[in-house]
Amino acid sequence: MTIDGQLVNAGWLVQSREEMNRSAGLGVAVREFPTASGPVDYALFVGGTLCGVVEAKPEGTTLSGFSDQAARYMGGVPEHLVRREGQVRFEYVASGTEILFRDHADPASRSRRVYFFHRPETLRRWLVEPMTIRRRLQAMPPLLTERLRECQIDAVTNLEALAADHPRALIQMATGAGKTYTACVFSHRLLEHAKFRRVLFLADRANLVRQTRHEFEDFRPPGTGRSFTELYNVQRLGPTGLDRDAAVVIATIQRVYSLLSGRELSEEDEEKSGFETGGSEPKRVVPYNPAIPIESFVLIITDECHRSIYGTWREVLEYFDAFIVGLTATPSLHTMGFFNRNLVAQYPHERSVADKVNVPYEIYRIRTDIGEHGGTIPKGYQVPVRDKRTRAERYEELDQDLAYTPQELDRSVVVPNQIRTVLEAYRDSLFTELFPGRNEVPKTLIFCKDDHHAEDVVGITREVFGQGNNFAKKVTYQTKPEDPEQLIRQFRTDYNPRIAVTVDMIATGTDVKPLEVLIFLRDVKSALYFEQMKGRGARTITPTQLRQVTPGAEEKIRFVLVDAVGVTESLKHVSQPLDRDRKIGFDRLIDDIAAGPPRRRRNLNFGSAPRRARSQDRRQSACGHCERCLRPRPESVGPQAARRNRPRHDRARGCQSPTQSRSRGRGAEGRGVPAVRRSGLAPVAEGHQTPDRDPHRHDLYRRSHFLRL
Repeated sequence: MTIDGQLVNAGWLVQSREEMNRSAGLGVAVREFPTASGPVDYALFVGGTLCGVVEAKPEGTTLSGFSDQAARYMGGVPEHLVRREGQVRFEYVASGTEILFRDHADPASRSRRVYFFHRPETLRRWLVEPMTIRRRLQAMPPLLTERLRECQIDAVTNLEALAADHPRALIQMATGAGKTYTACVFSHRLLEHAKFRRVLFLADRANLVRQTRHEFEDFRPPGTGRSFTELYNVQRLGPTGLDRDAAVVIATIQRVYSLLSGRELSEEDEEKSGFETGGSEPKRVVPYNPAIPIESFVLIITDECHRSIYGTWREVLEYFDAFIVGLTATPSLHTMGFFNRNLVAQYPHERSVADKVNVPYEIYRIRTDIGEHGGTIPKGYQVPVRDKRTRAERYEELDQDLAYTPQELDRSVVVPNQIRTVLEAYRDSLFTELFPGRNEVPKTLIFCKDDHHAEDVVGITREVFGQGNNFAKKVTYQTKPEDPEQLIRQFRTDYNPRIAVTVDMIATGTDVKPLEVLIFLRDVKSALYFEQMKGRGARTITPTQLRQVTPGAEEKIRFVLVDAVGVTESLKHVSQPLDRDRKIGFDRLIDDIAAGPPRRRRNLNFGSAPRRARSQDRRQSACGHCERCLRPRPESVGPQAARRNRPRHDRARGCQSPTQSRSRGRGAEGRGVPAVRRSGLAPVAEGHQTPDRDPHRHDLYRRSHFLRL
């Protein structure tokens, strides 16, 4: 998009110098405006007042060196247009694909990259404010430390001390140490004293959005005597869009993206965490939306978001001209890289346990023969087969032995007696080894592999403990018609259910303080995700609150991790800071692999210039009949000239010449066979549309891969 088009989309009227009319609208951008240092590309007028300039450069130009040139133009504007000192303060250097912005009224002002131009209304508001945001951050009043832990005081103080110089900051606090409460504290201070206009709080999933909203509603800023929602409007962002009066907006990043791009988003899509999808989705490209300009938020808080938010969803964060603060208990290398390693506060789990902010845990390992080694079902045995889509069952007789591994257990093969054995071992040791002296099952959370596994486990749990439906509940996205959020509240505050069976819904962020037992019936490969899951049981609770849901308990001094699958012994991986930018489609990738190595790699085999020239001649003659790619032959055919002038097939423009270079076969005139035939497969007929999962196409990929690489 041209710079003219960008300015128009941002609400500016673009005029030439000859037709200049400063009163034509709120924001007017005048091209080739004269100054004492020469004409500036654009002069910006807001309400008839000259307030800034835009220095335009061609696409691909590095822009940082042109800031001084723009500053000279600002100092050389006509004096009769300047009414007060510091009036001409906004500087843009733009190339059509990149924009650098600087407010000369900032302390130690420096350029920063912005996604788009600011709207005229924003510049007018900044002009009438006595100080810029960054100057106000340097004049914050002392922090009231009432009801704050030492780690929270350090986090708020260090964040405010560095916010003026660092646009991104990361706070690491152990699960249960009060990250959300800390966010409430510094959000109030920045809204009240630094006059931030609006804060965006991003949570990992919809149930955490609801939980965060309750946290803000319950928060009472020290010294005010009022609740936060009495002082400021708090909005949960939904399909209706942004509330212009909201001071705090709480949302998932999926919801923000849907509003920016204009795409619909179902509530179920908001319920899934990035930890579940693994961050394997393609990168989101964000268009500029005039209804939600880049200055909509001054501060963005990301709370315990999966690493995909800094890769797949990165453009959503970088769309806004805002400070970004991350809250996490388990920072990855990817997260540290996004925040420029600006870790302003650190409070690890070990220190939280020492400070009695969190409780430690003990591991209770349960081993079964099938869980350790798998098993075999002999042939001739009648086995029930369940359809995962309809859950209908039918019986089939095995015509051969069926061996299964521990990894296949409860996925492709379900052994109810193995599940029953684990739960019976937990039941029998509950009041003797784990919680001696108790007579009530403590609040227990069971992690399963998928919804079908959870369905089996919840039924067997009720049988093993001899209890009814209220004793054990399944809490997943497929819990219908019951509301999963209502079930979580009951699990947190009511006597029943005593046991909750889940997959991922309560795995991260969800606060269930009375929880005393975690049972893992699934393995976890991600070290960060495993730490998040363990954190569900680490939160402290007062003895009075614990006895309200577990009357027979005295106090919570630890939680028990019951490992039935070796989750505490398996090798974990840590995500690497790798951005995947997918630019080649799958079909194109298959074609390239089948075609073999690039031609220039083959050219290394030619030992002399004449042989290289003859190779160029062959490629020219092979391409000579293609009208799309035809180029005139060079007058002199030397190796350098041939290399510069050789014609190429332009596949991006649709060239479908049947005569390809030697690396792709020479089947046009009976001089060979196509590459696809050489791999042992029949060629696809012309005009035939091969489906994405065509077995021949996958086989072609495998054969070509092993033969050529």
